[in-house]
Amino acid sequence: MSPTPPPTAQSGTEPSTELSRIARPLRLSEEVSGDLQRRVARGELKPGDRLPTEKALGEAFGVSRAVVREAIARLKADGLIETRQGSGAFVVEAPKTINLRFWQGAGPELDELRDIFELRAMVEGAVAELAAQRRDPDDLRAMTAHLQAMDDAMECGGDGTEADDNFHIAMAKATHNAYVGRLVEFLGRHFSDSRKLAWQDTSHQLAIPREAQREHRALLGAISLGESEAARRCALEHLRGAAGRLGIALALDLDRKSPARREP
Repeated sequence: MSPTPPPTAQSGTEPSTELSRIARPLRLSEEVSGDLQRRVARGELKPGDRLPTEKALGEAFGVSRAVVREAIARLKADGLIETRQGSGAFVVEAPKTINLRFWQGAGPELDELRDIFELRAMVEGAVAELAAQRRDPDDLRAMTAHLQAMDDAMECGGDGTEADDNFHIAMAKATHNAYVGRLVEFLGRHFSDSRKLAWQDTSHQLAIPREAQREHRALLGAISLGESEAARRCALEHLRGAAGRLGIALALDLDRKSPARREP
């Protein structure tokens, strides 16, 4: 068994070219567990299948048995793999937990990145809409401060990802629903990986972060005015813009449409 090769770079402005530049290194055990997880998802490893031995997996991936054990432990914690005394590790018949780990492997695959942006659009659109209805002066001050921190990062050529994350977390807190805030914080690390892409535009004089900031300001403006539908629309336009700048077109059915009129 050989590990899944990383996406190959292409010429022009194809999305895979961008993705090859932004791949971030992971621990070896994450590489191995991510590869095995994708094999399960593709059906190459089916429920009930026995995994190769630690020795065989180590040789296939070019890693130590300790790395393989750690990778198997991760998959076991996710409920995808079960170990049987004296028999080895097996793909479970039915996952026992929901795996919410995103972005497995050396870097994002295009389909996975598209799905993350689509999930962000659904979550952040609803959050923005409710935040516009419930925000108070403290919420607006917090969002404004994080927006300023992103401006400061652009001025000094720094990474504004943390301030970007904090802006969206502050927006979630402006809903004044504790569970919404917790959900966004829980998802924050995963969404952060997709936000980070906007702050790695070193070849275009920060054109991408500046465009993202314009969208952030429009979003904050709608929330400040209490315009819930405009806030939802601004959130969606921001996600469409962020995805589009990476060559990813989000599905049109994410847009809210008025119910079709029935014929009399």
